[in-house]
Amino acid sequence: MFLEYQSVLLPSVLVIFMVVLQSLIATVAHRKQQQYVPGIVDSNLSHESFVFRSNRTFLNSLENVPVFVLSVIFAMFVGVDSGSLSNAVWVYLAARVIHMVLYYVIATEKNPSPRSYFYMIAIFAQLYVLVISLLKLAS
Repeated sequence: MFLEYQSVLLPSVLVIFMVVLQSLIATVAHRKQQQYVPGIVDSNLSHESFVFRSNRTFLNSLENVPVFVLSVIFAMFVGVDSGSLSNAVWVYLAARVIHMVLYYVIATEKNPSPRSYFYMIAIFAQLYVLVISLLKLAS
């Protein structure tokens, strides 16, 4: 099974690595503040603060990536075509990385912000994985 899905494993591991990297970035940003309480982000911070943005980026990934990873595992379990699945994971990874970078560099309260478009691309990639999994399961 793993040989068949080898092309899916690299981008999947990179998605997980991205979340670990976000955690590290958020931790370093938080610790560089003059005054901070470990584990607590000041509720008065907003998008103008990199501490806020790095924390929100990490939390956003914690909300979305686990469900995506489970979707990929389910797709492999039901036998989805590895090429289609690999393409979807690469699209998801690219969209999430761009979302992350934009969240780090653009301090805006505007909605939708440019990062919102890449968030939606990632959501559509996830929906694609779920739909092709359900279709494979039904066949």
